[in-house]
Amino acid sequence: MRKKTLFSVLIFCAATLSAQNWEPLFNGKNLKGWTKLNGKAEYKVVDDAIVGISKMGTPNTFLATTKNYGDFILEFDFKVDDGLNSGVQFRSESKKEYQKGRVHGYQFEIDPAKRAWSGGIYDEARRAWLYPLTLNPSARTAFKNNAWNKARIEAVGNSIRTWVNDVPCANIWDDMTPVGFIALQVHAIGKADDEGKTVSWKNIRICTTDVARYQTSDKQDAPEVNLIANTISPREAKEGWALLWDGKTNEGWRGARLNTFPTKGWKMEDGILKVMKSGGAESANGGDIVTTRKYKNFILTVDFKITEGANSGIKYFVSPDLNKGEGSAIGCEFQILDDDKHPDAKLGVKGNRKLGSLYDLIPAPENKPFNKKEFNTATVIVKDNHVEHWLNGVKLIEYDRNTDMFNALVAYSKYKNWPNFGNHVEGNILLQDHGDEVWFKNVKIKELK
Repeated sequence: MRKKTLFSVLIFCAATLSAQNWEPLFNGKNLKGWTKLNGKAEYKVVDDAIVGISKMGTPNTFLATTKNYGDFILEFDFKVDDGLNSGVQFRSESKKEYQKGRVHGYQFEIDPAKRAWSGGIYDEARRAWLYPLTLNPSARTAFKNNAWNKARIEAVGNSIRTWVNDVPCANIWDDMTPVGFIALQVHAIGKADDEGKTVSWKNIRICTTDVARYQTSDKQDAPEVNLIANTISPREAKEGWALLWDGKTNEGWRGARLNTFPTKGWKMEDGILKVMKSGGAESANGGDIVTTRKYKNFILTVDFKITEGANSGIKYFVSPDLNKGEGSAIGCEFQILDDDKHPDAKLGVKGNRKLGSLYDLIPAPENKPFNKKEFNTATVIVKDNHVEHWLNGVKLIEYDRNTDMFNALVAYSKYKNWPNFGNHVEGNILLQDHGDEVWFKNVKIKELK
C-alpha cells in the first residue's frame, strides 16, 4: 500500500513539474501582455480566443508579446477563413532603424489556399521563404480547412522545427535571430470581398524552462535545411554530409589544368567563392576549378548567384586531362545561365543550353523556380547510372547514363567526339570559369553507397 501511495505521489509531482514548465501567453479574457504593431487590423477576444479581423487599406498587422523569447516550445490552436493568409511570428523584432519599425523575423505560415504551406517557415520582411512545403510535400495535407488546427514550434539554439496537427512540417538550422517576440499576424488584403474575414488563436502556451528536455525526437523531423553558410549542421554530419568548399580556403580544389589553385580569376571573400568577370570567354582567365578527389555516387548541392547576362556551370564525371586544347574541361554539366540575357540560351536544341539543363543534351523545363537576384540551390543526384538535376527543391530532369538513349543524345551533341562521354565510373566535380562573374557558396556533398 505504501509503495502504491509513493508511486502515486511521484506521478503527481512529475505531472505538476511538467505543468509548471508551461505558461499561458493568453489569459482567455483580454489582450494583457500583447501590443499591436504596424497595421490597423482589429484584434478582439471572443469565446476564449484571440480573433484577428482583416481590414482594407492597411499593411500587415501584428499583435506582439511584450516579452522576448529565445529558446522555447510554443503551442497554439488556430483557425482561419478561406482566402485569408496569416502567420505567427517568433524570434521577431521591430526596430526604428529597420524599415521604420517594420516587424521582421521568422514566421510560422498559416495558409488555407490550395498551395497548402501551413507550417512552413517564412522570413517576414527579410529573406522571404526559408522553408516552403515544396521541401516536404507530405506535410501539405496536415492542415484542415475551416477547422481548429494544432501548431507546435520548437526553437532551441540554431534548431527551428514546426508541426501542424502532430505532422512534422519544417526544419531549419539558422542563427540569424536568437531572441525576439512572438506575434499573431493579420495579413494585408487586396480585395474588398476579403474584408472582415478572421483568423483565430487559442490555447497559446509556451515552455521556456528545461526546453531541451521536452524537445521532440529527431526521428520525427521534416527534412532539414541548413541556412548557416558554409557549415555542416549536426544533423547533416550525422547523415554523412561534408563541405566541398570550407568557405575560406582553396583546400580540396585545384585548377583543371593546374596542380595548384589558380592565382587569378577566382576570389574568396565573406564566405563566397567568386569566378570573376573577364570578357565571357570559356576557361580563358583563371580557368575552371576541380575537386582534387573523384566521386562516384553522391548528392551534390551548390548555392549559386549570377550577375546580369552570366554563363557558368557545375560539372560532374569530369576528366580534367581529356581536353588539352582551348575551352572547358569535359564532363556532364548542370548549366548555369541568364536565360533572358545570354545568347547561349537560344542555341542548342529545344532549350538544352538553358539554366538547369544537362548542357547540350537534355533541356530543363521553361517554368522553373529561379530568382535571378538571389542565391539559388542546384542539386545533382547520382546513383550508379541514374542522374537527377534539381533547382530550389524542384526536380528539373532525370536521365540514365550508359544506355542507348543517352549515347544517342551524346552522338548528336557537341560531345560526340569525346570518348565515353558521361559514362565514366567516377570523375571530378568542376565549377566553371566562363568569363562572367558568378558567386558560389554552400558547396556540399553526401557520398552514397
